[in-house]
Order: sequence, then structure tokens, then C-alpha cells
Amino acid sequence: MPDQARPATGSPDSVRPTARRLLDGPTPKHAQLREILRRLAEEELPPGSPVPSERELAIRYGVSRLTVREAIGQLVADGLLTRVRGKGTFTARPRVDAQLYLESFTEDMRQRGMEPGTAVLLAEERVPPPDTAAALALPVGHRAYRLERLRTADGTPISVERGWYSPPRVPDLLSHDLTGSLYTLLAREYGVVLDNGRQTVWAETADPATARLLDVRPGCPLLAFRRVASAHGEPVEDMTSWYRGDLYQVTMHLDRNVPGSGPHPAKGGSR
Repeated sequence: MPDQARPATGSPDSVRPTARRLLDGPTPKHAQLREILRRLAEEELPPGSPVPSERELAIRYGVSRLTVREAIGQLVADGLLTRVRGKGTFTARPRVDAQLYLESFTEDMRQRGMEPGTAVLLAEERVPPPDTAAALALPVGHRAYRLERLRTADGTPISVERGWYSPPRVPDLLSHDLTGSLYTLLAREYGVVLDNGRQTVWAETADPATARLLDVRPGCPLLAFRRVASAHGEPVEDMTSWYRGDLYQVTMHLDRNVPGSGPHPAKGGSR
């Protein structure tokens, strides 16, 4: 009898859930399939691995595509799987856990053993909206530097940053290389060390433009951070960042015995 062809070790097909028809009974079929896929994601496949398509799973287990979609949707909600627009469903990567303090995104990623990356999407000088002008203590109609960047870790998009910088504090900022750590650049070129910030955090869904940049579906959950940061009491930065909710989380230290405790000057969306 000729040998049967077998997938090569380490190929995407080398780890598959065992095929068996799901049983009618007290446990719904979508729940049975969910547990099969949960074991696959937790015990067999490394983070970022593709899982079988909805069509393949439906045929393999003799269920409808709707049943498969419900099982996968529950695991996406649990953070075990993630859908990538136009590519399929993958096992989720561990979230980056951010402590709330002022720190460079570049240095933070390197300390975690990840390679940071930055793509400058927009760099221009224009009149900011009134709330930004007030935050940066600029006269009405005064121009500011507008900067938009995409931040990555090990090549995976993590966040989109859109912000403003004060020309009196950092003149000719846009003439510099803006693809590295902005905080390092400010300290090296201007002697500006951001030492205080006020930050607001909220949940938001991805609009089509931001979703495209972050390689997620429109409507996916994001963590949004708006920070106004200062150096020696003078405002320098008004930045809003949108982080992927499936790859980023925030940890805060709380102590009810210390009035005003909670987050230190915030980091989420650091430069």
C-alpha cells in the first residue's frame, strides 16, 4: 500500500482539530465547536497562527456556517482568536500590558523584547482647533505642528497617533527624523524632557481609516488616549492615540488609603 501524503512538520496544516461530527444533545453544537477551537488555540497553536476557515470547519464537523461563526465569535470576544480583515482568523497574540507613566514607546517595546517601528503618515504646520490651541497655551490663530504616525511592534500595527506640538517649545520640529522615539528627540535636540501629563482614556470603535491603518475591521474596539504633556510646567504636546483593543491593555495601581492615588502621569500612547 503506498504511503499516504502527510503535511510537512510546522506547516499550517500540521496542526488541525480532530475531525468528528458534533452530537445532538443538551450542549449546543456551537458550544461543542467552541471548546474544540479553544483547546486548539490554548494548547496546540502558537500565537498568530491561522485557524481553519469557516467553510472548512463547517464541512469537517457537519454544521452550518452560522454555527461556526457563532463559535468563533465567542472566542474572539474572549480574546483567544482575532479576525484580520481580508486574511482570516488567527490565534490572538498576548496583549501589551501598559503601566501608566511617561515613557517612550520605543524603549518600552525594546524592554519587552519587541522591535518598535514608526511610519510617519502626516507632518505639517497648520492652525490647530481651539481646544488644542488652549491646551498648548497658543494664541488663537497661531500655527502648530501637526504629526500623525503609525506605531508597530515586531511589524504588527499597534497604534495610530495624531497630535500637535508647540512651535515656541520645539521650533523646526518637522525638519528632524520623526521615525524614532519622539521623546528622545525632544530631549536631545531641545533639552525638553516631558515630566508631567494629564491623560483621558476612553473606549472607541475603529472608523474605516483607522481600521485600515491598524489592519482590523471597522467597528473593532480601540482604546483611545488623549494626553497633554508638559515640561517644567509649559505644555508641549497634545496627542490622541488609538490602540488596538485586542493587543493592548492598561494596568493601574489603586490605593484607597492614599488620596488622589491611581495612575501616575499617564503613558498609554507614549512616544
